[in-house]
Amino acid sequence: MKRRLTLLAFLAVFSAGAALADEGCFVPMANWQPREAVARLAEKNGWSVRRIKIDDGCYAIHGRDTAGRQIEVKLHPQTLQVIEIEYEHEHGDTDDD
Repeated sequence: MKRRLTLLAFLAVFSAGAALADEGCFVPMANWQPREAVARLAEKNGWSVRRIKIDDGCYAIHGRDTAGRQIEVKLHPQTLQVIEIEYEHEHGDTDDD
């Protein structure tokens, strides 16, 4: 019995860690910041916005940075923290930051 509980505890911790390692954002929609807040954040950072969409449960901004480079910015929907910025080259390749 004790061995089974230890195994179950291990599996619970392991699966929680695996979920955190996933790049998706898992936040109830009731806790999301509104799209207007995303647009304000983009404006504050000098990004021109072509599109705001939802990708893997996160906000994704497609647009250009202050240098005119095409970017895709992934944001946490509740905190609006930047999770990832991808710079898209003219020929379609991307660089992650």
